[in-house]
Amino acid sequence: MIDTIIDTTLKVIVIEAGPEHGKYAEQIVEMIETAARIRGTGIAKRDPRYIEKKMTENKAIIALNGSKPVGFCYIETWDHGKYVANSGLIVDPEFRQSGLAKMIKAKAFNLSRKRFPEAKIFGLTTSLPVMKINSELGYRPVTFSELPKEDAFWKGCSSCVNYDILQRTSQKMCLCTGMLYEPNNKK
Repeated sequence: MIDTIIDTTLKVIVIEAGPEHGKYAEQIVEMIETAARIRGTGIAKRDPRYIEKKMTENKAIIALNGSKPVGFCYIETWDHGKYVANSGLIVDPEFRQSGLAKMIKAKAFNLSRKRFPEAKIFGLTTSLPVMKINSELGYRPVTFSELPKEDAFWKGCSSCVNYDILQRTSQKMCLCTGMLYEPNNKK
């Protein structure tokens, strides 16, 4: 298991989620849906059972303030493990601009590297702060042609308000920016 990050200023722990954290799935989905409504931008909806499954598989990072979930991110593999997505990053509004998103993303990135060391790690986002965090981790912006080809991956975008753009462009572009980390890229 990856080391726990404890931020005493925020009174938050950032840990690899396990089956015992499944009880927070509904709250996490609610945080994601609320953020999507407020931002008015594309954030794909998640099912609580899916979030719980990611925790059970030890493929998620959760931030807790006592017994309250205040942040989350999970990993998903595509194209037979060739790609790993760090997805579903969410931070409770009270904890935004505190560095918590950066801690969560760093742990999700490290978990991805540990579990899938040869995989390319990617993300799709419309968030400038997430793009900045990704850049600091070594990601670079890419065209969608450099992302997974699996239909199941793109189906995950179907609940996004911008899905029609993705469909009209034959999955070549959208409002999201694709970002990719390549483990064998020396730059």
